[in-house]
Amino acid sequence: VQLQASGGGLVQAGGSLRLSCAASGRTFSSFHMGWFRQAPGKEREFVAAISWQGGNTVVADSVKGRFTISRDNAKNTVILQMNGLKPEDTAVYYCAAALDWSPTDKYKYAYWGQGTQVTVSS
Repeated sequence: VQLQASGGGLVQAGGSLRLSCAASGRTFSSFHMGWFRQAPGKEREFVAAISWQGGNTVVADSVKGRFTISRDNAKNTVILQMNGLKPEDTAVYYCAAALDWSPTDKYKYAYWGQGTQVTVSS
């Protein structure tokens, strides 16, 4: 499956962004989907994940109550809605796909998009 992330940009603290990940190739609905982020000099970290039919979602404690993940299998798309953005949310955001449900484990994700930059100014 090929993944294309979009929707990043520059936003002031407290603002919102909506990231999209469009999938093509193998059957999108077969995959669990996740969002990860990587700030300069830091390891890639888990942000949110959603199971293949959307019945289960997991979000990192650092974004709980601010970020929401959803998916539309008819449109081969997964969305990360980010509200109440903080400067510490600044990173490159990646979407990823996995066949096994281990939502926070980046090594379980076999397919990755190219990333989209999110910058939050204070």
